[in-house]
Amino acid sequence: MSAARFRVVVVDDDFRVARLHTRIVEGVDGFVVAGAAGTVAEARELVESVQPDLVLADIYLPDGSGLDLVRAIDVDAIVLSAAVTASAVRRAFQRGAFAYLVKPFADEELAEQLRAYTRYRNLLDAQPELDQSTVDRARRVLHGAGGAGGGAPGARRSPTETAVLEALAASGTALSAPAIAERIGISRATAQRYLSSLAHEGQLAIELQYGATGRPEHRYRTAGPR
Repeated sequence: MSAARFRVVVVDDDFRVARLHTRIVEGVDGFVVAGAAGTVAEARELVESVQPDLVLADIYLPDGSGLDLVRAIDVDAIVLSAAVTASAVRRAFQRGAFAYLVKPFADEELAEQLRAYTRYRNLLDAQPELDQSTVDRARRVLHGAGGAGGGAPGARRSPTETAVLEALAASGTALSAPAIAERIGISRATAQRYLSSLAHEGQLAIELQYGATGRPEHRYRTAGPR
């Protein structure tokens, strides 16, 4: 696993659920759990102490609502809750959560949301000032919608294909498979497989970079004019 880039606080009053969510988070490249809390009060103290990038918050907590916590902290948040009422979901988004997963959910659903968060942050952090197209791409990436251009009209790409294309678009330069793997939180072998497939479709161009060993490294960029 790559070095942790994003620190996460898990908030759930059931320690077994908190442990499960911790395992899922730490199974995604680039993430580490900085701490877990079982109440709103504990969560606020922990957030103040460790300054996380992301909070995973349950709604029903012994001393209050996780939605109030999300509203009070200046931290990105995902709500993980068994609450299925329209009002709960609306309040979660109104108070700043960017995703809402209904318990119980598959491990991969949370893992994919975390990978989407990585792609979102990569897009926003790649340059000091953003144009409208980058803002729109970041929003789509965060919510798992629409991909980068290319392909037949109406064609739908997998989340990983979209992530690869978005990472290259954000970079603006040719990247190797290991660099792509690091940016979007997948293995090098998986990155290489998707890059080769997209290059075969004509979506990517391949460049050769010669290093000290004399062996060329394949680097990929979006197809089209430089």
